[in-house]
Amino acid sequence: AVSPARASSRRGAPAPRASAASAASVGAADGAPSQKYYSGMEGKALNADQKQFPSMAEVLSKIPKHCFVKDTFRSMMYAIVSTALTVGCGVLAYLYLPLQMAYLPAWIAYAFVAGTCSTGCWVVAHECGHGAFSDNKTVQDTVGYILHSLLLVPYFSWQRSHAVHHSRTNHVLEGETHVPARVNTKDSDIVFKLRDLLGEGPFTALNLAGVFLLGWPIYLLTGASGGPVRGATNHFNPNAGATGKHALFPGKWAKKVWQSDIGCVAVVASLIYWAMSAGPMTVAALYLGPYLVCNFWLVLYTWLQHTDVDVPHFEGDDWNLVKGAFMTIDRPYGKVLDFLHHKIGSTHVAHHINHTIPHYHAREATDAIAKAYPDLYLYDPTPIATALWRVASKCVAVEPRGEGKDKVWTFTDKKEPRVSPA
Repeated sequence: AVSPARASSRRGAPAPRASAASAASVGAADGAPSQKYYSGMEGKALNADQKQFPSMAEVLSKIPKHCFVKDTFRSMMYAIVSTALTVGCGVLAYLYLPLQMAYLPAWIAYAFVAGTCSTGCWVVAHECGHGAFSDNKTVQDTVGYILHSLLLVPYFSWQRSHAVHHSRTNHVLEGETHVPARVNTKDSDIVFKLRDLLGEGPFTALNLAGVFLLGWPIYLLTGASGGPVRGATNHFNPNAGATGKHALFPGKWAKKVWQSDIGCVAVVASLIYWAMSAGPMTVAALYLGPYLVCNFWLVLYTWLQHTDVDVPHFEGDDWNLVKGAFMTIDRPYGKVLDFLHHKIGSTHVAHHINHTIPHYHAREATDAIAKAYPDLYLYDPTPIATALWRVASKCVAVEPRGEGKDKVWTFTDKKEPRVSPA
């Protein structure tokens, strides 16, 4: 049987279009040209500002009630499986792979497999941070704290910043993580100059390499791609960034940031001791390689979950929680990655509708949402590699379209505004 989430998919790869009714309606009042590029969603999200969005209560009522039920034992089994797969890869590599240049291809393969498996641990810890792992908060936070700390993620700090991301999804000013630069700002001007200097292909390759290698640690340390209202934040220092209502770690969260630091410092200290005992190459081969691959998957998922050429951002009164949640994109990652990563990329719309839904109920919840709201649910059948190149190439900055309640921010790859002011 074909699920409702897949039934409406009609093509797998994007193609530039000259015009389309869905895009022409956006900015039509100011005589703007139609959308230049489309994803496999064919511009569906561009009419979001003109649709009557349901209330969150209405959306939740469409999801079977048992989808919200957490099973601690079942959740723990998923945590154990992901951990066992990761540790098993490490043990096999330690026992059978010599630290010699001749075995470099094998070590690269190990890093990819172990890092891919460890991403499952990352996702389980992510569920703990959302309260989707167990009704027992102590068990939940203990599992999440350990797993995230082992991956050098400050558990409570990220729990807070990620909650802000959920509460302001696709808000162009107050969003958190992968918030796009706006045209005619210092950030976008730098990126456009670099793109013009290098050309589209080299720029895209450099963009991908930089984001995958440095994006995650730079975000943790500086808040890069976070909402501009918060300034330069730091997940290890609660005093960095904006204060007042836009503070990323207000009140009790400051203490929790320091608590998170303890776990990460303990892991770093252990890695240093290990390197001093067994040699830095051993640590680099067994830990650093998989760590970088895990970061790669994390960035890939989060980047593609809310970003594409025809998925808009909003601001002010035109943004609301439900609209932001429906700007989330589900994508086809295949059975193997869905198993290893607990469907984090293929059921993310349901996760944004309600983040306490356990991943093992997310497919059923997704199908219910897609069936109830086929005009709002976003699924892009484009192959992941193709979608990733398109996003890295074309989603350079956002520009405003329309005025007042019809105003949206859409992606452009040109510094010169494609949309004339009204």
